[in-house]
Amino acid sequence: MGLSRKEQVFLAILGASGVSGLTALILLLVEATSVLLPTDIKFGIVFDAGSSHTSLFLYQWPADKENGTGVVSQALACQVEGPGISSYTSDPAQAGESLQGCLEEALVLIPEAQHRKTPMFLGATAGMRLLRQKNSSQARDIFAAVTQVLGRSPVDFWGAELLAGQDEGAFGWITVNYGLETLVKYSFTGEWIQPPEETLVGALDMGGASTQITFVPGGPILDKSTQADFRLYGSNYSVYTHSYLCFGRDQMLSRLLVGLVQSRPAALLRHPCYLSGYQTTLALAPLYESPCVHTTPPLSLPQNLTVEGTGNPGACVSAIRELFNFSSCQGQEDCAFDGIYQPPLQGKFYVEASYPGQDRWLRDYCASGLYILILLHEGYRFSEETWPSLEFRKQAGGVDIGWTLGYMLNLTGMIPADAPAQLWAVSYGVWVAKVVFVVLTLVAVVGAALVQLFWLQD
Repeated sequence: MGLSRKEQVFLAILGASGVSGLTALILLLVEATSVLLPTDIKFGIVFDAGSSHTSLFLYQWPADKENGTGVVSQALACQVEGPGISSYTSDPAQAGESLQGCLEEALVLIPEAQHRKTPMFLGATAGMRLLRQKNSSQARDIFAAVTQVLGRSPVDFWGAELLAGQDEGAFGWITVNYGLETLVKYSFTGEWIQPPEETLVGALDMGGASTQITFVPGGPILDKSTQADFRLYGSNYSVYTHSYLCFGRDQMLSRLLVGLVQSRPAALLRHPCYLSGYQTTLALAPLYESPCVHTTPPLSLPQNLTVEGTGNPGACVSAIRELFNFSSCQGQEDCAFDGIYQPPLQGKFYVEASYPGQDRWLRDYCASGLYILILLHEGYRFSEETWPSLEFRKQAGGVDIGWTLGYMLNLTGMIPADAPAQLWAVSYGVWVAKVVFVVLTLVAVVGAALVQLFWLQD
């Protein structure tokens, strides 16, 4: 005797529920894919306390790293009002208070929950190096005042200290090459890659009190005191770097004036680098206060000098050349000036020379331009063949050139990375199919139960 229609319907529903349930079970066994959630953003603050002004830079980077180094971007650049902190010898407390405005701007951009995790550092460069040589107690007072103010902030203050000239040059080199994507680059395939070493660029910084040169030479660095080593994005780098204190623009101009006074002591000083007909009055004593000046003023001169421009480029060049010691390197291929070792130049160079453009500096434009020419051509030995490799820039790849970004990149190698949060997931299509077959299985099971309870018992 065959099955009745009611029994056939019951078995069909039961079979459908079995097939649907088996399909749902198979889909549940499909391997889930590991999915990384977006990482948190970390922040870092660096103050660049230069000889003529102070700037704050706020940087940010994902909490996970690329080969041990954060991929850093610039979130804020703020110039502090007033002169460099080395100018506050008579009121050290004001040196610290002057930083408050830019610090408040940076704190607004950092989530409050991350304030305590945000490192902050102040590095003072050549201006404070000279002040420490001249009066170490005044330098200590200024650092103490800065530390007191920044130490009260809600972020993690790492300290205020003097940055060595070699570090300033080397970190500046990192900044330039990071901005130009010669250290690490995001490829069109969506991966971070490292470009060839041949694409690395040298860095020249012409500041107010010092000048730095940094590059990767074509051969070994013979004087190890001029070598700086880094590990960034999984690769090691060795660069030549040297900082020339007292050869920055401001100190050069002061030394030039002193040299002219010493060569022809008179109440009327004729300046070959000033335009013909220009005249001004200068106090004599401040010219001799810098540690870069190693002589005393002539006793016969008054306290104030009348300076008159003669507009003589040839005499101006001769006077500037007197500031350098070229004879100490004569006949040596691996020497720049003042007897300082320098391997042969290699590759392209970015030159950062962000001198102020206020009217009060107009009188010095001629001297500044000729100084840069002499420094590059006769000092650093850029020839007619290598001159085209120089590029004068304030930014590299959209980031401000200076030591601060390089410092932050190097610093992120010491900040522990946060592993991104991980979830297990399947594709959207598989997820939908799972839900559909689970629902169909439930419906079939419920339908079979209803048939069994009500229909078959009639």
